[in-house]
Amino acid sequence: MKWLTTLFTSSLGRKLIMSLTGLFLCSFLVIHLLGNFQLLKGDEGVAFNDYAYFMTHFLPIKIVSFGLYAMILVHAILGIMLTIQNKKAKGKTYAKSGTTNVSWASKNMGLLGTLILAFIFIHMGDFWFKMKMDQLPMVMSESLGFEVKDLYFRVAQAFENPVIVIAYIIGQLVLAFHLWHGFGSGFVTLGLNNKKYSPIINAIGRIFAVVVPIGYALIPIIHYLR
Repeated sequence: MKWLTTLFTSSLGRKLIMSLTGLFLCSFLVIHLLGNFQLLKGDEGVAFNDYAYFMTHFLPIKIVSFGLYAMILVHAILGIMLTIQNKKAKGKTYAKSGTTNVSWASKNMGLLGTLILAFIFIHMGDFWFKMKMDQLPMVMSESLGFEVKDLYFRVAQAFENPVIVIAYIIGQLVLAFHLWHGFGSGFVTLGLNNKKYSPIINAIGRIFAVVVPIGYALIPIIHYLR
């Protein structure tokens, strides 16, 4: 078990865990976004409510979700620890490159990550918690043949508020900056850093950092403008 202790206590081990959890969370962002696109079907939430029911009642997905929560916390905690460690290192960067030619995002990953974590807690409190605490109305699902919680009602209600819409957009902007540095940095930590593949990985990371947050931001904007 010594290797496990070393993994969580050494700087390199923490960065490795940060990279693995971060890249897994990137895959979750894509899956979650595809599911949230059900909100734009224009069917009064029928598809989205069925999707939400499936995601919260299908046992394999429920098990994976607990792993997801754990990864978010581990990623956040290690990120805070690395930020503190880097500040103690008297100006060294997150990657400890020893140069000053680094992006604003790379120098502020701790701040960006903390803001994202706060956004996640607020987001889950406003939607997931209310669904779990039976604070939502019920609606009949024709495809399932029984009533399900009308999560779409809460989403539509929230996105009628311009303050929430603006806050959501700001949250996605923060996410974009975090991904701008984090995506490519994760592959570098895993050792996938060479002249042949690095430009491709960085290009994919830049596209991912722009497209995914825009996709999320479009949902409240379209709802508000309807």
